[in-house]
Amino acid sequence: MNIEEMKWTRKPVEYKITSDRIEIVTEPHTDLWQRTYYHFRNDNAPVLQFETEEKYFSFTVKTDFSESHQRFDQCGIVMYLDSENWLKASVEYENESFQHLGSVVTNHGYSDWATTAIPADIKTMWYRLSRREDDYCIECSRDGKEFSQMRICHMWEGKGKISFGIYACSPEDSSFKAIFTDMKITECMWKAHDGQQPDDQMN
Repeated sequence: MNIEEMKWTRKPVEYKITSDRIEIVTEPHTDLWQRTYYHFRNDNAPVLQFETEEKYFSFTVKTDFSESHQRFDQCGIVMYLDSENWLKASVEYENESFQHLGSVVTNHGYSDWATTAIPADIKTMWYRLSRREDDYCIECSRDGKEFSQMRICHMWEGKGKISFGIYACSPEDSSFKAIFTDMKITECMWKAHDGQQPDDQMN
């Protein structure tokens, strides 16, 4: 995996890239969100991604957000196709007691947000994004070994060439340094379903 092949969508003012580490310093009032509930549209977070037409693969990265301190500070994994079609997963800071481990899927300009509360003293998280054609699985891990499913989703515009990688942002008046390490692309770790067959294949 060659980090030099990654391309920016909205390059941040301050960042550092080495062969095995990426640092992004977020800027205030940056975010990714489309319409739902809040009605506003925010599409100004820096995103750094690979491009691929490979239909079956997994992408893993470790995030360190030790410096996050303001509500909604976040960094994580992303698949950003355009302003109205993307997905992301991250830990979003809330307060000194808890934060939100969650994911957002945006199809045709409308975002959702699925979360669970985790302790505020968790400062690192691994993510794994897996692709099976235009279906995707997002997983997370505390140790980079044992992963737990966060969600499975369909991306309406995610069938051909896609872009995937990392992002960081601070939706409120904040800034922090997000650190990304241990990035790797592997064969698809999300195996084909071996249970009930689709209805049109049943007798």
